Amino acid sequence: MMVEKPDSFKHAPLPSEPAAQQRIVDSADLFRGMNEIVIKHDGLVYRLKITRQGKLILNK
Repeated sequence: MMVEKPDSFKHAPLPSEPAAQQRIVDSADLFRGMNEIVIKHDGLVYRLKITRQGKLILNK
């Protein structure tokens, strides 16, 4: 039995961009020794955290 995903779960394809034009930022440059940073985007505040396992979590 196949279950179809609602439209809200369908994602638009990301625009493909040549690797030479992509900006790569090292996480060490963002965090500067901290485990959490605050990012302001489009008037909203987000928190980007490094977990104990070294993964990143973004919270609104």
